[in-house]
Amino acid sequence: MWNKLAISLAVLAWALPAQTLTGKVDLPKDSPVTMVALDWGQSSATVRGSAYVLDIHASLSLRNSGQKRVRGITLAVVAQEVTPGGKGSISVPSLDVAPGDTFAVKIDLPLMRPLGPGTPGAEVRLDGLLFDDLSFTGPDKLNSRRSMTLWELEARRDRKYFKSILETAGKDALQKEMLASLAREADRPMPGMQMVRGRSTNVDADKEMTFAFLQVPESPVEPHDGTSKMSGNEARAPRFEVKNRSSKPIKYVDFGWVVRDQQGREFQAASMPAEVTLAPGQSAPVVQDAALRFPANASVQAMSGYVAHVEYADGTFWVPSRSALDEAKVRAIAGPSPEEQRLMQIYRKRGLAAVVDELKKF
Repeated sequence: MWNKLAISLAVLAWALPAQTLTGKVDLPKDSPVTMVALDWGQSSATVRGSAYVLDIHASLSLRNSGQKRVRGITLAVVAQEVTPGGKGSISVPSLDVAPGDTFAVKIDLPLMRPLGPGTPGAEVRLDGLLFDDLSFTGPDKLNSRRSMTLWELEARRDRKYFKSILETAGKDALQKEMLASLAREADRPMPGMQMVRGRSTNVDADKEMTFAFLQVPESPVEPHDGTSKMSGNEARAPRFEVKNRSSKPIKYVDFGWVVRDQQGREFQAASMPAEVTLAPGQSAPVVQDAALRFPANASVQAMSGYVAHVEYADGTFWVPSRSALDEAKVRAIAGPSPEEQRLMQIYRKRGLAAVVDELKKF
């Protein structure tokens, strides 16, 4: 009887039309941003088997009610706390929101939640805000302080770079640099690789491939002796040694994983973040429980890595300079920062004059 009832409910569930999605915004009482409006737009919830599939397309308007300029925000979007696929997040870097000003955050996410009583919905929560003095507020459950601080440091580096070109060489040189950025982005190969966290189930025989690390000048971390196991169309369990060559303890290093295909093209295939405990001068092994899965027709001829970001134990960060990335020959491989992407988008839509105006703002 129960089996027949379950089948009947499942058939009924598949037949139900999409429902309008509702939800709320949960901000702390002392939050320096306040909600102005929330528009769920064309968001909907559709029954698929024993779960709701939430297709969220919302626009949230917030006001900076604090005393500092907002540089970045990360929001958690929760349909269900424990269900796989029940949570997501939205981060917006490269903001410049003055006290009293409003700004919009677009939310486009698919989420899932089990069937249950009541109208399906989602809750938007503040995970973190980054300000112009690099101070941070929020629960930081998603490690958004680290990611937003790194984005802001890269943004300052790149704005300074483009602004110096404008001031020393003029608008024509700036336009040439913007076109070069667009060309690098257009030439970037996208082979459809997938980073898989956790132990691989591939049972093919392993062969070991060596990492040849690209040395980034001024990097506080020196990686060496890198290897990865190749199994079929997977490179897994990357392992290498790192040495802290700075004068400060280090607690986090983000590595770029670069692969070269049979045509000789190089591109960053994945990011490999690692929590470490490295005193000045100390060395330690780094082992990643992850696999990089290639398309079946791909042929990886070589792998390399480079140090992309470092966080010191005191909460400060290191990001490579543009000249260091050029010297290590990884700037084109690593891809543009969110700020460079924003400036390219401004150039595409509004032209060089709009980029010049943007660079003169700060």
